[in-house]
Amino acid sequence: MQKKIVVLTGAGMSADSGLKTFRDAGGLWEGHDVMEVASPYGFARDPALVLDFYNQRRRQLLEVAPNAGHKMLVELEQHFNVTIITQNIDDLHERAGSSHVLHLHGELLKVRSTGDETLVLDWKNDLNLGETCSKGYQLRPHIVWFGEEVPLLSEAAQITVTADILIIIGTSMQVYPAAGLLNYAKQGIPIYFVDPKPSINAIDFENLTIIQSTAAKGVPTLVKDLVRKEF
Repeated sequence: MQKKIVVLTGAGMSADSGLKTFRDAGGLWEGHDVMEVASPYGFARDPALVLDFYNQRRRQLLEVAPNAGHKMLVELEQHFNVTIITQNIDDLHERAGSSHVLHLHGELLKVRSTGDETLVLDWKNDLNLGETCSKGYQLRPHIVWFGEEVPLLSEAAQITVTADILIIIGTSMQVYPAAGLLNYAKQGIPIYFVDPKPSINAIDFENLTIIQSTAAKGVPTLVKDLVRKEF
């Protein structure tokens, strides 16, 4: 029976594909305060600004490709039962070929109705004011904004409980609620942390291995090591 590997990925996973992490050193997202472009308040205040912000992100996403890190996680599926829980809103894991991906914070290439959140549509073009769902409500990005519940968090926790091995890539794991997933991992299982600037120390968790590297370089090394150990 294949071992279960759960992979938690964040912005650093996609950085090597050329996708900017939204927040810069000053805490701004592309020059905007986060609450202006990623909150229900911001959308109510200036919906055109918010739609334009995500239109720019969507256009950029369609110009980039999965990196070696994404591709090696697909390779991992040949040897283990792999589920990816990502904080990223891009589709690079899917484009690389990963079979089981859970998007905690929503998906950039989808939109949903502001009047019926269960009405979700695939969307690759710009989204503009006046574009509505079949019920006549304005469409919005299918993104979990600050101040909104994370609907898939419970499912993510249930998946994390099943892990025989936990891999964390390109995320500080200091932003809640996603950071709380670590608490659901079974005690003593191997944990691997891949990040060029690790935010945790080897002594912070039992059986933790830190790989100080980018996703594109560190993930292939880790995958090859795990496959070699397994066989």
